[in-house]
Amino acid sequence: MKTFAVILAGNGVLDGAEIHEAVLTLLAIDKAGAKYIAFAPDINQHHVVNHYTKKPTSETRNVLVEAARLVRGNIQPLSTFRAEDFDALVLPGGFGVAKNLCTYAFDGSEMIVDGEIAFAIISMHKLKKPIGAMCIAPVILAKLIDIPSVTIGTDSTTEKHIQEMGAMHVRAQHGDVIYDKNNNLFTTPCYMLDASISQIALGTENLIKDMLAGM
Repeated sequence: MKTFAVILAGNGVLDGAEIHEAVLTLLAIDKAGAKYIAFAPDINQHHVVNHYTKKPTSETRNVLVEAARLVRGNIQPLSTFRAEDFDALVLPGGFGVAKNLCTYAFDGSEMIVDGEIAFAIISMHKLKKPIGAMCIAPVILAKLIDIPSVTIGTDSTTEKHIQEMGAMHVRAQHGDVIYDKNNNLFTTPCYMLDASISQIALGTENLIKDMLAGM
C-alpha cells in the first residue's frame, strides 16, 4: 500500500489549509487504496481570521494544533518528517500555505519558504518521489525546484510571480493536472479558480490518481 505525506497549513481557507481541498485529498487517497499521514509545522499562524466576518482577530493559534482538527488529531509535527518513509507528498492549498508555510502572501516572488517545508519538499525531490500541490501551493514548488512546470490555473498576477521565480506556468482548468515529468511534480488549480465543491473533488481525485499512476 502506497503512503502519502499530506502537509497541512492550519484549518480554514483564510488563515490555514483550505478545508474542502484538504478533506477531499484525504478521501481521494483512501478511495484509491492508499494511506496517508498528516503533518503540519509546530508554529504560530501568521494571524487568525474570523471566517464569518472575514476580519483578523487578536487571537493566536498554532498551525499544528489547528490542522489536527482536520484529521481527528492524527497528525505529526513536520519536524519528524522523513522522506524515506513515504511514497509521495501532497500539499493542499488555502491562504495558510501563503501565510504560514511561506511568505508569498506578503512578498510575492521574493518569498521565503519555512525551513521544515523546504526540507520536506527538497528531500522528496532528491529521491525522485512524486510531489503534488493544489491551489496556491505550487508557488512553493516554483521557489524551491529548478525550472519546474506548474499550474495555479489562470491568475495572471500569480502566473507572473511564478515565472519570476524561474518556473514555467501552464494555464489549466478544473480537473486538469499538469505533470512535470522531469521533476515528478503534479499540480492542479482547485480554488485558484471559481469552483464548486464537486469541481474540487474532481481536481483532487485526478491529482491523486495521476500521482499513483506515476509510482
